[in-house]
Amino acid sequence: MSFFLREKVDWEKHNEEVARVWQAYHSGRPYRVPVTVSGSIRNLFGNPEINTTGFTFEDFFTNPEAQITCQLVYQKWVRCNLLCDQMMGPPEKGWQLSVDFQNSYEAGWMGCPLRFFGNQVPDTEPILSENKEKLYDLEPPDPLKGNLLGRAMEFFEYMQERCPKMEFEGRPVLPPVTIPGEGTDGPFDLAYKLRGAANLCLDMMEDPDYYHDLMNFVTTNIIHRMKAIRKWRWSRNPKASDYGRFRMPHFGFADDAVALLSLSQYREFVFPYHKRLVEEFSDGGPVSIHLCGNASHLFPFLKEQLRVMAFDTGFPIDFGSLRKKLGPEVQISGGPTIMLLKDGSPEEVRKEVKRICQSGIMEGGRFILREANNLAPGTPVENVVAMYRAGKEFGRYQ
Repeated sequence: MSFFLREKVDWEKHNEEVARVWQAYHSGRPYRVPVTVSGSIRNLFGNPEINTTGFTFEDFFTNPEAQITCQLVYQKWVRCNLLCDQMMGPPEKGWQLSVDFQNSYEAGWMGCPLRFFGNQVPDTEPILSENKEKLYDLEPPDPLKGNLLGRAMEFFEYMQERCPKMEFEGRPVLPPVTIPGEGTDGPFDLAYKLRGAANLCLDMMEDPDYYHDLMNFVTTNIIHRMKAIRKWRWSRNPKASDYGRFRMPHFGFADDAVALLSLSQYREFVFPYHKRLVEEFSDGGPVSIHLCGNASHLFPFLKEQLRVMAFDTGFPIDFGSLRKKLGPEVQISGGPTIMLLKDGSPEEVRKEVKRICQSGIMEGGRFILREANNLAPGTPVENVVAMYRAGKEFGRYQ
């Protein structure tokens, strides 16, 4: 088992097939299930065999040159080693950079201090855990330059100046087009990062007025930030395809922490804030949502009340049951757990893909096979290949 693809792949032929698979899927006439793999830069830092940069996660968060170098090395590894229905080989137009502060950007923007843990993903410390009344002294942070987003803007400006002078592997390096914060990881997720998960859940039961004050504060500021960053991006690029429109088709967001809640708790304590987001940013079309863990008990309600028609799932998920509950028209993304992909054998991965594909999840042609979810550092590429080939074998439509 290794972290580098040993077999030789004809990238041009592979990419032609990828284009056909997605064209068929999006046209509503799929001939097989698309297979994708999504990971993050943590795969670089968590695996010394592919991290040839010498940089750590702390460097990545504090040094824009380190962030550029690490993104390029990681993108090359992904495009050459993770076999799936994504474009592989050298990118045709160039290597696209972004400003990446992982899932810390929202809490960091609110003023939560960062903590580093070697090569593990950094996290933030809650600022309202000891004294919740500090909420009423918090000033809304600047949506473009407040706290961690101030550093994000510095990284953006550095990359804008640096990238036109760069090439990597014979291709141009493209600067980022925006900073983190045009989307959101969710108001409930942000509230618990400010208050602490246990404290926030206790607030629901013991001090609901305070809880709603906090949720209103974070939701209002999220909406303000998302709009401000878009306006700033539009000012830089008046030809942007979404210029001037806050309400867009296919609006999507995340809020992983809602997996903690029952349906009745979600309906009372979180749904009103999700509804505000959807009303501000969706044009009335289908909405998508990313939810790690097992939040599937909320999915039918989300479909009915928020028009969520695409679910990016975590684990554990009963795929057959979920398809029956949501119907054939809903897109569901999911697959083998990241633990199985990391620690299992290729044959075990193949059997799991077969089980999932034969569960009934493929009914309607709206299933995307992927790791569930966010590839773990140290996952052998042989297991990714096994998932891809099993998806091609068992994910065929009649």
